[in-house]
Amino acid sequence: MKQRLLEKYESPVPRYTSYPTAPHFQPGVTADTYTGWLAGVDKDETLSLYFHVPFCQEMCWYCGCHTKVVKRYGPITKYAGLLNREIGLTAAALTTDPAVVHVHWGGGTPTMLSADDFSRLMDTVRDHFRFTPTTEVAVEIDPRTLDRDMALALAAAGVNRASLGVQDFNAHVQEAINRIQPFEVTEQAVGWLRDAGIEAINFDLMYGLPGQTTEDVARSVELAHTLAPNRLALFGYAHVPWMKTHQKLIDTDALAGGPERMAQAETATRELIGLGYRAIGLDHFALADDPLSIALDEGSLKRNFQGYTTDEGQTLLGFGVSAIGSLPQGYVQNETGNGAYGRAIEAGTLPIARGIELTDDDRLRRAVIERLMCGLEADLKALAANFGMDETFAPEQAALAEMVGDGLAEIKDGVLRITDEGRPLMRTIAAVFDRYLQTGAGRHSRAV
Repeated sequence: MKQRLLEKYESPVPRYTSYPTAPHFQPGVTADTYTGWLAGVDKDETLSLYFHVPFCQEMCWYCGCHTKVVKRYGPITKYAGLLNREIGLTAAALTTDPAVVHVHWGGGTPTMLSADDFSRLMDTVRDHFRFTPTTEVAVEIDPRTLDRDMALALAAAGVNRASLGVQDFNAHVQEAINRIQPFEVTEQAVGWLRDAGIEAINFDLMYGLPGQTTEDVARSVELAHTLAPNRLALFGYAHVPWMKTHQKLIDTDALAGGPERMAQAETATRELIGLGYRAIGLDHFALADDPLSIALDEGSLKRNFQGYTTDEGQTLLGFGVSAIGSLPQGYVQNETGNGAYGRAIEAGTLPIARGIELTDDDRLRRAVIERLMCGLEADLKALAANFGMDETFAPEQAALAEMVGDGLAEIKDGVLRITDEGRPLMRTIAAVFDRYLQTGAGRHSRAV
């Protein structure tokens, strides 16, 4: 991307894993609200389940996740018991038995759970929810915490996709982010997973880390490719020390500026495409025969709190501290403090802290933003018609005129298309349709 355009348009904007975004959730959405929404889930809907495990063995300084370091297993044992109870409380609020199409374990580090605790929790999930033969069960893994027994336990519990945190394979970058993870550790973890029968492997890589260069990024991509992951996510480091205070440990003088970050992103993208991966949306890459690639071609690619997905679940139920759920009526988020979460569960109450009820305008704008983020194109007329609305987005189209003039987007007959030149600024273009962005609190990471 031309430096002039990057400087002109790059600004802090959301990642749009939801709309409205989490900073605009309100405490008026309560456990009672959620209970009512759950009771309204139709039997023909499909469910996705997300489980958050907020523990790590040590803090990676780049991390933006909701997690904490624990040095003994006691807190994890207690948390597993609370999750077990929350599963029962949530299932009891449903009045139907919809099929589960996707399960995702995230964190933190889900593999901080013992093999026995993970297996017991998956047994509880299956006791309360109806799985299908094609249900995808995915788990995020820190390769440093995995052993062969855990890999076997994951497979036995039904896990069929693993997402491994890598970030960067270069020792000096790993030291700068407090995540020492030699290539051999990741290689061994991949081997254990495949030996256990878990063939679908995802990697997370990052650019914009302290001390990282374009050569470092290219080397990490090349090494990752030797392990043959099916998918890779390429995230730009989001430096938000006002939200994540441990990021203050990062040397800001070692962080790349906009042009270098862009060069790193472009280098990684070029390398991945050259190795046979397809660019998916903003920051994902997949092999041509991967379900993500197929969903992209079919126009069914989705975006949720886990990023790009083929997940067709109409309702996402979140479990654990800080977990967010998405239902036709709106979003809910659990308590973000372990203490408040535990007290609610022990009182027999769903641990909802806040959320937002969707308006018709929210649903339409969410659809526009998702289509832009997933397919780089949104038929504004058709989407409005689908929602029975006569919205023309005239102010938004006017606001996009300068971007269109700069070659970042095209608008013809009400169809907005992001060009190849505009792709790195996808979030900025989508943000034009965000009515909440200028009206509420929330600071966001840079767009590139």
